[in-house]
Amino acid sequence: MNTSVAIQVLPMMEDEQKLVAAVDKAIEYIQSTGVDYQVGAFETTLEGDYDQLMEIVKNITKITADAGAPQVMSYVKINYKPEGQVLGIHEKTDKYQH
Repeated sequence: MNTSVAIQVLPMMEDEQKLVAAVDKAIEYIQSTGVDYQVGAFETTLEGDYDQLMEIVKNITKITADAGAPQVMSYVKINYKPEGQVLGIHEKTDKYQH
C-alpha cells in the first residue's frame, strides 16, 4: 500500500436527509471497490494503490452529484510514497479506539 487518501465530500443541499443520502451513496461506492477504508465523522480514509485511489476520488464527486446534489465540494488529502509503504489506518488510530 503506497497511498492513503482522506476525502470529505460536501453535497451543497439544504435538505439534510437528501444530503446524508448523497453521502451514503458515496460511501456505498467506496465499499464496492474493495479498498481498505474507514469512515469518520468528517472524512473517509482510504488505503491502496495510487492509481486506483485517484480513480475512486474522481468517481466519488460524480456519484454524489448523481445522487441529487446540484453542486459538490470535495476536499482531498493524499499521502503517497512511491517506494515503500505509508502508515496504515490501524497503525495511526487503533490505540485511540474504545
